[in-house]
Amino acid sequence: MISVSLNLKDRLAARNPAKAFARGQDLLREGEPQRALALFVAAAETGHLEATHEVGMRYMQGQGVHPNAIEAARWFTRAAERGHLPAQCQLASMHLTGLKAASLTATAALFGQAESPEPDFPAAAAWARRAAEAGSADGQAMLAYILTAGPPALRDEAQAELFYAKAAEGRSAQGQLGLGLIRLRRAETGEATVEGVNLIREAAEAGLPMAHYYLGLIYEKAIGIHADPVRSAGHYQTAAQAGVRNAMAKYGLCLLEGNGVKANPIEGESFLRRAALAGDAEAAAVIGDLYAKGGALPPNYAEAAIWFRRAAEAGHTASARALGMLYLTGAGMTRDPDEAAAWFTRAAEAGDKIAQADLAALLMNGQTDSKITTPPPVHEWFEKAAEAGDLISAYNFGVCLAEGVGIPRDDARAAFWLKRAAEGVVNAQYWYGRMLLEGRGVPEDAAAARIWLQRAADTGMTEALVTLAEMQVNGRGGPRDHEAAKTLFERAAKNGHSGAMFALGALHGGGHDIPTDRPTALVWFRKSAELGHPLAALMLGRYLRKGLASPSDPIEATTWLQRALDLGVQEAAADLAELHPPTLPDNALPYRAAGD
Repeated sequence: MISVSLNLKDRLAARNPAKAFARGQDLLREGEPQRALALFVAAAETGHLEATHEVGMRYMQGQGVHPNAIEAARWFTRAAERGHLPAQCQLASMHLTGLKAASLTATAALFGQAESPEPDFPAAAAWARRAAEAGSADGQAMLAYILTAGPPALRDEAQAELFYAKAAEGRSAQGQLGLGLIRLRRAETGEATVEGVNLIREAAEAGLPMAHYYLGLIYEKAIGIHADPVRSAGHYQTAAQAGVRNAMAKYGLCLLEGNGVKANPIEGESFLRRAALAGDAEAAAVIGDLYAKGGALPPNYAEAAIWFRRAAEAGHTASARALGMLYLTGAGMTRDPDEAAAWFTRAAEAGDKIAQADLAALLMNGQTDSKITTPPPVHEWFEKAAEAGDLISAYNFGVCLAEGVGIPRDDARAAFWLKRAAEGVVNAQYWYGRMLLEGRGVPEDAAAARIWLQRAADTGMTEALVTLAEMQVNGRGGPRDHEAAKTLFERAAKNGHSGAMFALGALHGGGHDIPTDRPTALVWFRKSAELGHPLAALMLGRYLRKGLASPSDPIEATTWLQRALDLGVQEAAADLAELHPPTLPDNALPYRAAGD
């Protein structure tokens, strides 16, 4: 019970319900919520409806007493059952936010659970309908919302439109917004579209934040009006500042991209962060991308991982894949292939084809620990999608069969699926070309292999360029063409392929169908060796030792020959021995036969 000291004026007012209620309102305005509540309770106990509703409001808002949803709802129920419309609307709203009807029974525990994560739509609908049918515009709007957003058993769009229309007639902003959205969704003419937009505009002019959010979308997407980025950003800002989660994300993007407003990455990140913390998975993903890629803000992989995780845990599949990639590369965290596999699996199971391929590659490379990571059936995902006609999945399934990922190796089936995928997937063209070249799962056919490798090479695929160039050097599957091979190797070398650089050094070094150019050969051997190519290190050392394209340099030659030897090229040992022959001790004499 409320315990507070009342003065004489308060005690006199408490004797009369109307005076007690009026005195309570005065005290509330004067900043005396405890005394006000005591007078509201006194009036309510005599049956004063407005006072009963006020007691509920004080418990709900925590004015003059600790907030208590169950106690607030009990007072609202007392008023609502006697026809008080605002109390009925309050109860409906509380049930929509998770208040359970069972918590209000007389037998409910005093400190029982008042709210749950799930709305109690049936209880909310019952109170909203009582208020709606009694003429409450707020009740009509609330009932209409339940009839459109509630569980299937309660939905009735025709009736929802009727109640939204009644609420709009009563100048309810929620009613105007709801009716406008229904009319927009159903609009088939420009006139009907404009009517819907105007209703939403009226709701925004009445100060409804969510209406500003939808107006932002309307101006952004040019729905019934010309696109206007400035107005769109302005409406998003109004809604965002009022705490509308989706608007915070939208306005954050506007600030980030300078769309309709002056670019401000720091403030943009702040609004996106607020949206993400309020549960917007897409906003969290955007922040993750922002820190992972850098640009508007400095890259910060550790920060990116935090936001990708938040988005992934909310069901954002691309973020689960991105988080897996951070764990795989060790960017911003300790490298952990098994943790990477766990996040790839989460995204893959949700149908993310890129994550499925990343997971398959991770398993194929044997980077995970079988004691920690149980390989999921990636091949089954690929096979099912491949049979449905997805060419990328056909390619991935073919690779699984060719490499024995989660399924016994089967070159014939691999070739079948790779050929099917090769009609539209560049990687599959390369793989199928290699299968033909090696005679894996299909009869060996170097000429046909050239055709498929050429298709992949035409797109600039590095491995296809190199393989096709090697075939042209050796005359496999067609005529020898060292000039054409040189062009292909040069394209691959521009992509950073050290093997192509070594091949260019060998082509220019002589003995091929292009003019010998040892200075150019030296340049390519050096570029390749600097990228760690073992044979290029050997050849660079030899060129420097013998002075084949520049003055002899025994010191640098020794460095590169030793590098080649360290990389496993045993031939380098002989070159090093010639550079540094063993010396005899000073007292050693040549062997002479006896008597000489």
